[in-house]
Amino acid sequence: MPVNLSWYGVSTFRLEVDDTVIFLDAYMDRVPAAPPVGLTTAQVQRADYVMVGHAHFDHLAGAETIALNTRATVIANYESIRLAAGAGVPDAQLLAVSGGEPVELAPGLRVRVFPGLHSCIWSGGMLSADDEITGDDAVTHQQRMARMGIGGALPPGLHSPRGDGGALGYLIETRHGSIWFSDTSGYWTGVVDGLRPDVAILAVAGRGNIDGEPIQGSLASFVASQARLLQPRRVVYCHHDDWLPGVTRGRQDTAGVTRRIHEEAGDSVDTVDPEYDTPMAILDNLPG
Repeated sequence: MPVNLSWYGVSTFRLEVDDTVIFLDAYMDRVPAAPPVGLTTAQVQRADYVMVGHAHFDHLAGAETIALNTRATVIANYESIRLAAGAGVPDAQLLAVSGGEPVELAPGLRVRVFPGLHSCIWSGGMLSADDEITGDDAVTHQQRMARMGIGGALPPGLHSPRGDGGALGYLIETRHGSIWFSDTSGYWTGVVDGLRPDVAILAVAGRGNIDGEPIQGSLASFVASQARLLQPRRVVYCHHDDWLPGVTRGRQDTAGVTRRIHEEAGDSVDTVDPEYDTPMAILDNLPG
């Protein structure tokens, strides 16, 4: 198949487009208590690009190993690139972006970079997708930072004490169709409205962030609102597994998310709850 997508936990995917191999995020070397995903970064034998959504360890860690072992180019925000450079990735393999850049990856294959938003992690812990949450809609940045604080040990690997570095969204345009990748639960309405990718990879984790404020409602309603704006024909879920036991509370039940997507975006939208290390011909047999 010309386009295959395989999931490796959190929001890490291997995307194969014709002869080009792209990793979307890179966090596969998880804590021992987390379920194995079928691949480690040291086992990656080929990659042309690693595109990272933001600078938190559960997205960025492992990009340096893949890049050093395969000579892949890391495409990421400036904070992620700073960390990758500090981990020894040569400058020639680093491409810093912030949104607005069209990047040619191969003939007939390019990615357009868009500014995104991180989920409102300052507004509480991990939530069930169907929990209805309100409030926290007038919290200043200083108050948000104070709430988050820094405490506790993080798993080994790249992460930034300066925050996420500015979350990014990627629209990957292939000769076979287009794929939107967002690795956290946040979006700018004016950015995603009407992009119309064939497939949208969307995070199902935390409290959704819309235009800089927490959603007043459920995570399921957040994901559905994003799908309604993007208008994809297929949605692939991510970031909903038990990737950090003790913090995460098992794998999210996505049934309510699917129901809300069908209510807001229509029954013609296909939804995929992937399994680890299972290639999917993601642009085949699209509805509509």
